[in-house]
Amino acid sequence: MTLVYQIDDGCVRLLHATTERKEKSLISFFAMLNRGRVGINKLSNGIKYVCSDMWRPYMNAIGRWCRNAVHVLDRFHIKKHLNEAVDQTRRETLARLKQKGKGEELQLRGSKYLFLKNKEKLSSSQILQLQTLLKINLPIVRAYLLKEDFDRFWEYSSSYWAGKFLKKWNARTMRSKVKPMKDFVRMLRRHESLVMNWFQCKWLSNGIVEGLNNKAKTVVKRSYGFRTAEGLKIALYHNLGNLPEPEVTHRFW
Repeated sequence: MTLVYQIDDGCVRLLHATTERKEKSLISFFAMLNRGRVGINKLSNGIKYVCSDMWRPYMNAIGRWCRNAVHVLDRFHIKKHLNEAVDQTRRETLARLKQKGKGEELQLRGSKYLFLKNKEKLSSSQILQLQTLLKINLPIVRAYLLKEDFDRFWEYSSSYWAGKFLKKWNARTMRSKVKPMKDFVRMLRRHESLVMNWFQCKWLSNGIVEGLNNKAKTVVKRSYGFRTAEGLKIALYHNLGNLPEPEVTHRFW
């Protein structure tokens, strides 16, 4: 499904739910929003900020209908793509070592979350295991160190210096000879202007949306699924739509 949320100070709610994840799915939200309005009176003209992932159909619809808005690529999904690049590097490294019959293969087994978890969440034994692995000159080690260094990008308060850092990090990563990480850089470069928009509204993140999506999954799980999409939509609106309660609603005292 496609779910559209409002994320405002004091008002976080589900605005629109529709089936599939296509461009027309998101366009149906703008059609609903602008129903009966034309020209400058369209409500979509008043949208100031939009936060999304890199799904091309959504980006196409946002570019067409939210021309006055600042479009931000969500930090959560950028980090997700980076972690996927690191894990792909780990799998490729492990396969290569296994093929060559090298001893480092045994050390890499079961190391997935050592490279993906935040250092603060690692146990003492995991930290020691990671420190041992970091002494080996492997592509996964280079990918991990680049991932850790990229976290500094989000700490900048100036978009100018953040841009400088990003260009240097991209150049260093392209010299690393680690293909999954180079693919990540190419993706960043395609969407660099949208990535940099994050510094105009740091408060805007799909982290809140991920929490709402988890609640949506709970609605489905609690109901053991739904026979129709319409039934699911109604349940989602009741649970996530922040709907006003009628004055005649019965209350238990």
